[in-house]
Amino acid sequence: MKSNLYIELTDRTKQIFKTVVETYLETGSPSGSETVLKKAGLDISSASVRSILSNLQKEGLLFSPHTSAGRVPTEKGMRFFVDGLLEFGRISKSEKENIEQLSASKSKSYQEVLDEASRSISGLSNYAGIVIAPKYQKNLKHLEFIRLNNTQIMSILAYENGEIENRIIEDSGKFTNSQLLQTSNYLSEKFKNKNISEIKKIIESEITSTRSNLEEISKKLVKKGIVEIEPKMNNPYIFLHGQSKLLKDEIISKDLDQIRQLFDDIENKSTFIDILENAGKAKGVQIFIGSKNFLFKHSGLSMVMAPYKNKEQEIVGVIGVVGPTRLNYSKIVPLVDYTSKIIGKVIK
Repeated sequence: MKSNLYIELTDRTKQIFKTVVETYLETGSPSGSETVLKKAGLDISSASVRSILSNLQKEGLLFSPHTSAGRVPTEKGMRFFVDGLLEFGRISKSEKENIEQLSASKSKSYQEVLDEASRSISGLSNYAGIVIAPKYQKNLKHLEFIRLNNTQIMSILAYENGEIENRIIEDSGKFTNSQLLQTSNYLSEKFKNKNISEIKKIIESEITSTRSNLEEISKKLVKKGIVEIEPKMNNPYIFLHGQSKLLKDEIISKDLDQIRQLFDDIENKSTFIDILENAGKAKGVQIFIGSKNFLFKHSGLSMVMAPYKNKEQEIVGVIGVVGPTRLNYSKIVPLVDYTSKIIGKVIK
């Protein structure tokens, strides 16, 4: 939706502003009045261009990095450009074929497909490619409750991909070995081939139901052993390739503190959970610019992200590109969008 500011600007002002932004995206350099006049092809004086540039700066859309160095877009200006003036390009035939190679990965595991998608989009965009998926998409193979001692029980969850997770449950001896075995057998059969997200919904419903197949005492065990499992299950899979490509950007590479912060952010993978939480609200490609980028808030980067869906059309993860604020958005947005759709066709 276009802002009131967009509606208020004249076509000439929009053209001048667009020229400044596109020059910055292409070269990273500020634009003076003479450069804008030449590239925009307008039949007006340099003085008129300077006046318009000054007004755009007053609106907070442009700023001068140096006294006489011309102007570049602010974060607000980049947002304004992306929302109202950006024209998306088309994906080339070779790019489509590259992305569609993921379709040949149906024999690969869930993680291998996502890792390959991250690597592919990094190569095509020439920036960092990222895929994020919640671990609770793993399908359960077997569940078991085992008593460790008089006060502790261990819940063991074995998944089809070979991973095993466990949790210690504090217990004062209320559950007999017979009850543990009964609950283990019942849940293993009932929830085999389902992921934790699905399992938790069913269990929560059964716990509140008066006509549940679970005995009252077993309900408490199930609640402690599965429903209340949060931290481990919410640590997402992160597939990240091409981080080093970010250092090729002249603006980023000049700031060592920014580089240090960038890699600290990448290592702190718990912040990626925010992306998954926002994915369910997204209807398509989302663009996060500079400080509005909630993952790398302090590193002067932008993200172009899109959710991908499973065969039931449920959002199960996010794919995107991370790069400098002056990303080639017209190219990156359709790349991310197309790749997200291909992933949706491949994953089960």
